[in-house]
Amino acid sequence: MPSQISVQPHRVTRIKRNGGPIMDQDNAISVIEKLVEICKDGEKGYKDAAEHAKRSDLKTFFTTQSSERGRFARELQSALMNLGKTEKKESGSVAGALHRAWIDTKVGLGAGDKSILESVEKGEDEARDAYREALKAPLPPEAADIVSRQARSIQTAHDQVKTLRDGLAA
Repeated sequence: MPSQISVQPHRVTRIKRNGGPIMDQDNAISVIEKLVEICKDGEKGYKDAAEHAKRSDLKTFFTTQSSERGRFARELQSALMNLGKTEKKESGSVAGALHRAWIDTKVGLGAGDKSILESVEKGEDEARDAYREALKAPLPPEAADIVSRQARSIQTAHDQVKTLRDGLAA
C-alpha cells in the first residue's frame, strides 16, 4: 500500500512587524531554493534515466517526470521572485550530479531497468523528504499552496517508481 504524507503546510497568513507574527522571509527563500535544487536534480535525473532505460514505457514515464520537475522548478522560481529573490539557480546540487554519475556507471557496467528504478527511487526518497520538511516551514500562502500541490505529485511519483521497481523484482 502506498505511503501517505500529510500535505497541510504551515501557513503564514500575514506578515506583521509591529508585535504580531513575523515570517522569516530569508528562511522561506531558503526552503524554496532547496526545493528548486531538488526539482532541478529530479529533472536531470529523470532525463538521464529515460536515456538509459530499455523499456519504452519507462522511457515515457521518466520523460514525463523530467518535464514535470522542470515545471515545478519554474513555479518555485516564480514564488522566489514574488519574495524578492531575483537570481535564478540554473543547476541542481553536487549530490544530484554524483547520483546521476553513479547511475551512468552502473548502466555502463550492464545494469538494467531494475537498477535504474532503484536509483530513481533513492532520488525520489530525497525529494519526498525535502518536501515533507518544506511543508513544516512557515511559508507565504501562495508558496505554501505550490509546495503542497507539488508534494502530492512527488509522493505519487515516488509510489509509482516503487511499484514499477517491485514489478520488475517479481
